[in-house]
Amino acid sequence: MRTLAAALVLVLSSLGTARETRAELKLHALFGDGMVLQSDFACPVWGTVEPGEEISVSIAGQKKTAKAGADGKWSLKLDPLKAGGPHEMVVAGRNSITVRDVLVGEVWICSGQSNMEWVVNGSNNAAEEKAAANFPKIRHFLVPKRMETAPVADVGGSWKICSPDTVGGFTAVGYFFGRELHQKLNVPVGLIHTSWGGTAAEVWTSKRVIDSTEGLKPMAEAYPKKLEAYEKQVAANQEAAAKAKAENKPGPKSIHPTLPALLYNGMIANVLPYGIKGAIWYQGESNAGRAKEYQTLFPAMIKNWREDWGQGEFPFGFVQLANFMARKEQPTDSSWAELREAQTMTLSLPKTGMAVIIDIGEAKDIHPKNKQDVGKRLALWAQSQVYGKDIVYSGPIYASMKVEDSKVRVSFKHVGTGLEAKGGKLSGFAVAGEDRTFVWADAVIDGQTVLVSSDKVAKPVAVRYAWADNPDCNLYNKEGLPASPFRSDDWARKP
Repeated sequence: MRTLAAALVLVLSSLGTARETRAELKLHALFGDGMVLQSDFACPVWGTVEPGEEISVSIAGQKKTAKAGADGKWSLKLDPLKAGGPHEMVVAGRNSITVRDVLVGEVWICSGQSNMEWVVNGSNNAAEEKAAANFPKIRHFLVPKRMETAPVADVGGSWKICSPDTVGGFTAVGYFFGRELHQKLNVPVGLIHTSWGGTAAEVWTSKRVIDSTEGLKPMAEAYPKKLEAYEKQVAANQEAAAKAKAENKPGPKSIHPTLPALLYNGMIANVLPYGIKGAIWYQGESNAGRAKEYQTLFPAMIKNWREDWGQGEFPFGFVQLANFMARKEQPTDSSWAELREAQTMTLSLPKTGMAVIIDIGEAKDIHPKNKQDVGKRLALWAQSQVYGKDIVYSGPIYASMKVEDSKVRVSFKHVGTGLEAKGGKLSGFAVAGEDRTFVWADAVIDGQTVLVSSDKVAKPVAVRYAWADNPDCNLYNKEGLPASPFRSDDWARKP
């Protein structure tokens, strides 16, 4: 009897231990208090639990169920919800989680390099902007910086409610964009901020896409050696950090992400496939000098995100590079102008939009402080092309040119209610003849077109506008939106 009793105690003890070590129900970090779910969309919800466990998710009168797989992962989709809230979302298995203050509205990814990372605290009129930021239905989720050589699923962070106390740390472009949408559409807005200063587009693109894209073969071929160098750098950095800690000294500088796919793996893959309306993107400075490659890379990255998100061709708005650096006296080639051209070419992709900011940069600062107009111009595109409002959302975009005797007539799309030269005489145009030497030109608005000429070029064959790092240019439509820089030629740089 004593042996039987002892055996029973052992069995009960082992059962207790098994219960204690069961995998606890967990939600992905994006599903937390204060979150925003995308409206009118079958939003995925996912997490982990004990393999085979039944899970239910209840919100706004609906209840959905799922069963965890052998790996403990579970996911389900909610029926589409209308904008509004707040709601509570209860996720239940053997234990339960209640997510409070859940809003339903418009969710946007905000990504890129430092000009997207730039926060409200560092923008124009920061004190006034913060004091006025009483928008509790705008929420911000900051994805922690993370480099990975393979895609990861988990993410840290939490949702922050917009207030004068919190908004200073929000992405400025994202906030001013989101504020416009919130005020114009009268719906909650969620901003998922995932950016890293000084990064090139390839680090935000998956290795699979880099390997399979024809125009990116040199990048794919260089990857193995770069990966080896990166891994050695990581190991050396860790060793130096451990030594510095033991000696109570400052640690080494952190590694900057340059290896392709590092941030796709660590800062995009781990927010997939959260329900979103679209994405806004401010990047390109780190790819200037490689514009030809960017013509392939940037569209490939957009397609990559769309495919992996599994939400079809979601809207993707981006910011064209601002004016920057010293102004040149004569027309010349420009790597920044070429990068802007590559960005403009990306508009050939469906459901893309571009905010032109050639008029609000700063010659001596790569981080212009006027993030308000950047956000507003992105929001104009979104209001028109995503939400169906009948408004002018773009400045003039080059359409075609026609030589008329010694003059060039330039036609545009997006002229709005008409063209105008802001501040007086039209500037920023240059023409060239068959010798391919550009000179500054006289330009006048003629109806919906611009006539360009120079007494130095009797037979013009090409025209350029705002083709410089920091051009002197002033063509707008009457709605106050600037014309995008352009060239009619495709001539290679002069040696």
